[in-house]
Amino acid sequence: MVEKYKKEIANDVVFNLEYNSERAHLIIPEYGRHLQKLIDQATIIEDDVERNKAAKYIIQVMGSLNPHLRDVPDFQHKLWDQLFIMSDFKLVATSPYPIPSREVLQLKPDILKYPQNFPKYRYYGNNIKYMIDVANKWEEGEMKNALVKVIANHMKKSYLSWNKDTVKDDVIFEHLYELSDGKLNLIQSSEELLNTTDLLRTNKRISNKITPAGQPKIQSNKNTKTGKPKPFIKK
Repeated sequence: MVEKYKKEIANDVVFNLEYNSERAHLIIPEYGRHLQKLIDQATIIEDDVERNKAAKYIIQVMGSLNPHLRDVPDFQHKLWDQLFIMSDFKLVATSPYPIPSREVLQLKPDILKYPQNFPKYRYYGNNIKYMIDVANKWEEGEMKNALVKVIANHMKKSYLSWNKDTVKDDVIFEHLYELSDGKLNLIQSSEELLNTTDLLRTNKRISNKITPAGQPKIQSNKNTKTGKPKPFIKK
């Protein structure tokens, strides 16, 4: 005979509530607590065959969250790695990929070498200094002369993009001589750089491409033919 439903006491229900702060920490929270419990259950299975079946089933459940990537080999490798990580490396299963280790996961990346923070001529940028250092290492010849000319033209273009004014080639040659520690000397040469007007037109064209699409343009209230203000028309 089926027992009748017993009414629970409200105080007992509240006392037995399980809060997230009391639960175990989720290693990868994106998969949720139910999947974490499946992995914990698969970890304590003693039979090897059943444990491998459970691991493959869990991989299928994890892949169902991203069905368009489920059959991609690289994505499958990622899922297996995450399975072992979520088991705290306690799961013993046959994986088609190399099993990750805790030591490799905890390795810290090498410290990045950041470029100089306070260059003397900031409008040239760090890439110009890098190109100048490369040109200093090249042997004398046509290739080096062509590279130096390209660097000088790019310096002039960068100068105009920030200062919005004309600049003489002698100024660029002096800056190039200073930044190269006196190794690239064009001060006494008859070399001519690109025309300032052409460089300004190029900078303006590039800045127009960078402008976000759909941004309204400010229209003038003057007539384009006569230059006089447009008459006000009452509607």
